[in-house]
Amino acid sequence: MPKGEYLRYVALGDSQTEGVGDGTDAAGLRGFADRLAEHLAAVNPGLLYANLAVRGRLAGQVRAEQLEPALALRPDLATVVAGVNDLLRPGFDAAEVAGRLEEMFAALTAAGATVATVTFPDIGKIAPAARPLRPRLHELNDRIREAAARHGVLVAETGVHAVGADPRLWTADRLHASPLGHARIAAALAEAVGVPGSDDSWTHPLPPLPAPSPARAVAAELAWAAGFLGPWLGRRLRGRSSGDGRGAKRPVLLPAGPATGALEAAPGPS
Repeated sequence: MPKGEYLRYVALGDSQTEGVGDGTDAAGLRGFADRLAEHLAAVNPGLLYANLAVRGRLAGQVRAEQLEPALALRPDLATVVAGVNDLLRPGFDAAEVAGRLEEMFAALTAAGATVATVTFPDIGKIAPAARPLRPRLHELNDRIREAAARHGVLVAETGVHAVGADPRLWTADRLHASPLGHARIAAALAEAVGVPGSDDSWTHPLPPLPAPSPARAVAAELAWAAGFLGPWLGRRLRGRSSGDGRGAKRPVLLPAGPATGALEAAPGPS
């Protein structure tokens, strides 16, 4: 099969793969996996697509809950994107998290699938309060690259390029990609897996934004802590997850719609 032409695409992961930040639960979520499927379908209209992702899942949960169903669907392309939920936990162990990802890489590639994943952007630039987590993120990215290399997994290096931390690529919670962010991730993966017509334009920076005043920057941090960090910590202390009671949004292979535009959506208001 020519590179970039696939028949059965299965996405495994957490909230980013589910599409949180790109649409609403009421109206429906899109997300980078849906967007990638659309562009794969533009090359091969017969593409079938399933999305097994569930928000809030740790890498070990993705492996335990999604790997066997994914293998049963016999994909020739799979994306595996997880680990950020682990990174935010007090007991984070980069080797353990990467190990769960590698188990999925190994099983899927052994079954004949082309597998793609991503690296994660600098969380300290997206949410300044998260700067102490930077060493964790760098170690996780390094271990993802190493695990991917051992199994021939394709890596979209969304963690390398400065645009990945542009606030316009993130929602107000700073944890989930915005529609533009999801479009960039989809474009990065399209290039990694060789979709005809894809290129590196997803790496290009957006027009510069004026720097906020110190007072406005502090106010933004306080508003974020009250509106998003506090509730997130509250769920963790209660042992709850945003994905409790949820199942996969697209557990079976279904035809993917054709792409309706370019690999990247136009930037919205900043």
